Amino acid sequence: MKRVLPLFVFAMLAFAGPVFAQDPGASDTSSKPAAEKPKRGPVFSPTKAQIKQVQEILKGRGLYSGEATGKYDPETRAAIKVVQNQEGIRETGTLNRITLERMGVALTDRQKTIPVTESSMTPVEAKPKKEKAKTERIGDNTDKPKRGAVFKANKEQISAAQRILKSGAMYDGPETGKLDKATRDGLKKYQEANGLKATGTLNKDTLVKMGVELTDKQKEM
Repeated sequence: MKRVLPLFVFAMLAFAGPVFAQDPGASDTSSKPAAEKPKRGPVFSPTKAQIKQVQEILKGRGLYSGEATGKYDPETRAAIKVVQNQEGIRETGTLNRITLERMGVALTDRQKTIPVTESSMTPVEAKPKKEKAKTERIGDNTDKPKRGAVFKANKEQISAAQRILKSGAMYDGPETGKLDKATRDGLKKYQEANGLKATGTLNKDTLVKMGVELTDKQKEM
């Protein structure tokens, strides 16, 4: 009985040896580290002072009638889109680098390090598209008319219009030279009273009807 026990232990060790001798790395199923994703570049964002300055510029151009709060609002975004359209920039309604530069607003040192992206430009500027084969047919007009220049009244003309509206009891505010809500409401009343389209804007027809002198550029529009 004493001799049988050592033989049994020896047999167990002989069987277990190959199992423990296996390469521990043979069953390693750990995956290789995933490839690093390219880091996203810095996001361009305007400062409150820049938004406020833009709102003042937009008011001077007669495109915005709100207060210069330094915050985006629907009217500010709509006015920015008009400027971007005029400057040939993608109409985002937000102040990216190229929009600020075209409006003459100074950039911060950090903003100067952020390059102009293709997404902020028009598709034509960003990546020229291949010309599609023209399939002209008799009677087809493939040339679309280009959009003309936008008529804009200057500060002196707006002040003159406010003076005329006050004399007609259609406006009771100061002569600020800015198209605020009260001025626009007065213009609508004047336009309706004089058979003009009530747009609330100081367009060419309204200035002519008021007897306000046009600039040489405005006369060509």
